[in-house]
Amino acid sequence: MNNIHAVIANELNVGANQVAAAVNLLDEGSTVPFISRYRKEVTGGLDDTQLRTLEDRLRYLRELQDRKQTILASIEEQGKLTPALTSAINNAETKNTLEDLYLPYKKKRRTKGQIAIEAGLEPLAEALFADPTQVPDNLAAAYVDADKGIADIKAALDGAKYILMERFAEDATLLAKLRQFLRDEGCVISQLVDGKEQDGEKFRDYFEYSEIFAKVPSHRALAVFRGRNEGVLSVKVDLDHGEEKPLVHPCELMVAKHVGIKDEGRSADTWLREVVRWTWRVKLHSHLETDLLGDLRDRAEDAAIHVFADNLKDLLLAAPAGPKTTIGLDPGLRTGTKVAVVDNTGKLLDYATIYPHQPQNKIAEAAAKVIQLAEKYNAELVAIGNGTASRETDRFVGDIIKQFPKLGLKKIVVSEAGASVYSASEFAAKEFPDLDVTIRGAVSIARRLQDPLAELVKIEPKAIGVGQYQHDVSQTQLARGLDAVVEDCVNAVGVDVNMASVALLSRVSGLNARLAQNIVDFRDQHGVFKARNELKKVARFGDKTFEQAAGFLRIMDGTNTLDRSAVHPESYSVVQLIADKNGREIRSLMGDPGFLKSLKAADYTSEQFGIPTVTDIISELDKPGRDPRPEFKTADFKDGVEKISDLKPGMILEGTVTNVTAFGAFVDVGVHQDGLVHISALSHEFVKDPRDVVKAGDIVKVKVMEVDVQRKRIGMSMRLDDEPGQEASRGAGGNKNERRGSNKPKPGGYGSKQTSQSNNAFAAAFADAKQKKR
Repeated sequence: MNNIHAVIANELNVGANQVAAAVNLLDEGSTVPFISRYRKEVTGGLDDTQLRTLEDRLRYLRELQDRKQTILASIEEQGKLTPALTSAINNAETKNTLEDLYLPYKKKRRTKGQIAIEAGLEPLAEALFADPTQVPDNLAAAYVDADKGIADIKAALDGAKYILMERFAEDATLLAKLRQFLRDEGCVISQLVDGKEQDGEKFRDYFEYSEIFAKVPSHRALAVFRGRNEGVLSVKVDLDHGEEKPLVHPCELMVAKHVGIKDEGRSADTWLREVVRWTWRVKLHSHLETDLLGDLRDRAEDAAIHVFADNLKDLLLAAPAGPKTTIGLDPGLRTGTKVAVVDNTGKLLDYATIYPHQPQNKIAEAAAKVIQLAEKYNAELVAIGNGTASRETDRFVGDIIKQFPKLGLKKIVVSEAGASVYSASEFAAKEFPDLDVTIRGAVSIARRLQDPLAELVKIEPKAIGVGQYQHDVSQTQLARGLDAVVEDCVNAVGVDVNMASVALLSRVSGLNARLAQNIVDFRDQHGVFKARNELKKVARFGDKTFEQAAGFLRIMDGTNTLDRSAVHPESYSVVQLIADKNGREIRSLMGDPGFLKSLKAADYTSEQFGIPTVTDIISELDKPGRDPRPEFKTADFKDGVEKISDLKPGMILEGTVTNVTAFGAFVDVGVHQDGLVHISALSHEFVKDPRDVVKAGDIVKVKVMEVDVQRKRIGMSMRLDDEPGQEASRGAGGNKNERRGSNKPKPGGYGSKQTSQSNNAFAAAFADAKQKKR
């Protein structure tokens, strides 16, 4: 265990004692949010990012340690364990190295080499390897024995060859050398499978593809793997020899050098050279290729999961519009637009279906309904889903706002990714058992505007749609990574225990779905919580759970003013000490920056609470319960630009970043098809990681560089002085294999064939609505 601590400490560049302390806390059941926020003295200030990395590496190294013990026991049982081998196994730093060491001792099916040994051919192999001056045919003649399955000289020499091949191929040191050489110098090479040209059109960029193994980015690796899985591409790892393929593969030379085989024209040198060639081509190349492609997939999956996690974090921590009565609109054409009104707590007040678009065009009736709902419930915001008929609905609401400014409405287009998943979920069914799934979607859209985090936690993270090749990666690792992000985000913001849903509460440190439901049930039966200590009355809410969760659960109007802050109940005594020493009431301390900045943390420390904790407490008292999320703002879509055909190269538009990948950022400018700003067009400066420039939810200005209406691809640049046609734009949407793939063409509506008809109809509709209002 100490060795594991030392390895992680070296990787994180922190002290081994810090790692040991964090591991102990994790093993005791503490969560990462709790440790990073409330145990800084214990861990020496390890933050949540370091702790998540520590947690992942701890899992890997413990699995590695368990595997070492299994392998040592297996070799010991065979009676072949030596001190040198034991040391090598114990010092193995990766699973690949460990498995290389175990390879000669691994139980496997009878190989041709083993059969040859059983037939008595090992002395022949040893003799030719030790003394190449001997004539192979002459030496092999003595081993011909039909009873042992050795029919002739060729069979004897082949058997001897298999013995040496397997011995060389199981040399851990040789395997490590070759693996590193291919990592450094090898290429990932893909080619089109014959007859798959049409089926594999989307993989065209990989029909003749070669890239240095170490430099293959995640998205290209996953595209190649997807092409192979679909039977379109063949994939290998090898040196890219180009037009001049060498007579002898460099890896064959490495094998020969390692085992000490030289071609000096001696009688057995030709045979030994053939042994080396077969060792590389038959045994080693395929084995190493499988390993390396596995490593590449792991690397690509880790990067893709990291991208997904970063985007999810940005989305979850997007600015909330706040507790305002909101009308949610889930746009639709034939089936109508669903309307839901929710109050400032997210409670459903009313709902309806309107038909302002084709084919029904009941504009007057739809406008009157929206106006009536807005007035009845004093609505402040209108949240419009960004799916089918979104821009038409946006314009419809915009006209209402222009015609009736006294309503004081503000409209915002909201991403509806995952709303349909929530609508059909068990959670939604419990919340709204008698409500149609389409209305549930409108409710979700409204709530998402009020508080993205509180609503998005109800949806499986994978369904939110901000990933990169998310279906191609390990679903277990993806779920683990995304769950960690959700947990970190929820606890960074904090949760109002008297308002939160079961879905939100279940993400709080120390809680699970069962405990979250118990809290809600208790709240329903006994009324709102007045103090954090009352949580201990909830079924199964023990002392350990209270320790882990209390600091993240807020009570906004409770009996103790500290209960609405992130100060943990265990350290309320520190706040009392500050108040007593300064002759102040606790309530008067909170939100008094002048006084709080004059305090010295060291004056209030103790054996239990060090400077880091006291510093955090003082900071929290300055802005108790502060929300770390940014100020709410939205993009203004350009009027008249509603579908991809409205875009023209050179247009400068405002949009919202919807997804950030390794190769660039996708931006929604309101045409139902996100455009791609390639990494090369994000900035005038070199950009290594697109997230250094943008993140999901950012409002940005872009210039349209190229539009491909037929293929629904839009190339954009954030370098507004770029001119359309410049190479930096990477064409309409960049590499086709780099597209998100989740965008779907949206049907037309206002702004298509019926534009003038709609404008006239709007005038009549609003005149009629005004008349009805009177």
